[in-house]
Amino acid sequence: MSLLVAGSLHLDVVLRAPHFPGLDETVSGSSVDYVFGGKGGNQAVSAVRMGTKVHFAGRAGSDSFGDMIRETLAASGMGLSQLQRDDGPSGMSAAIVDANGEYGAVIVSAANLNIAAHEVAMPEGTSLVLLQNEIPDDVNLAVALKAKASGAKVWLNAAPAREISNGLVEVIDLLIVNKVEAEFYAGAGFVLNLLKTLGAEGVSYNGVQYSGFPVDVVSTHGAGDMFVGALASQVVCGANMVDAIKFAQAAAALHVSSQLDKRKKLNNQATTAFLATQNRR
Repeated sequence: MSLLVAGSLHLDVVLRAPHFPGLDETVSGSSVDYVFGGKGGNQAVSAVRMGTKVHFAGRAGSDSFGDMIRETLAASGMGLSQLQRDDGPSGMSAAIVDANGEYGAVIVSAANLNIAAHEVAMPEGTSLVLLQNEIPDDVNLAVALKAKASGAKVWLNAAPAREISNGLVEVIDLLIVNKVEAEFYAGAGFVLNLLKTLGAEGVSYNGVQYSGFPVDVVSTHGAGDMFVGALASQVVCGANMVDAIKFAQAAAALHVSSQLDKRKKLNNQATTAFLATQNRR
């Protein structure tokens, strides 16, 4: 069985500063890093690191950021036959990480808005399709309908929060949100399996809360994507949802407690060994 992630690709410009700037304020930062990102790309990389067979469908531009994105994806070992190339700029984000490891970001979608849904197909053996809200709703719907027609499950990480079409709601098997997104959808009346990430408080799945692993936080940047990708990988590999949640929480704990440069160097063997140890506790 395999996972298809259809979603966004960004090149993140990550700035470290003592605090977030206020209105009209300029803050002196301490460093800048150029980091592969986008919820789709991050979640796909997270899943493939766990040893899962992953295919990716998305779009990157013809600029230098696009070249960096393609290099990172190629090095991951995931299936890229559905990676599209745009004539314009790639998606990107500018993120600020403060002294406490908290972050805020602004994204520019660019090429992600031009994904050709008709070019996305279900690879043989796909059992789960993972979507996010950083690509157009009509693309998500088209891919979701193809997934259901092939017998695959559909998960939507509804981030960032936005209106979801009724057609898409009807074919979602799991809705994944954080606390802010959960508030946005609170009055929508969805009758869906719901998983809510709660940061340091853990995870709530259909009303049952699961505590996370206490760690010293270096940065929360990308933690949600690490969790979602790891969760999907475990379910595709046959784990039940509770065990998959615990595994994914361990992955997120490792992610937020690691230095940015160390994250890039983590290999599959070291990551899997750590997660296996945490999962047995």
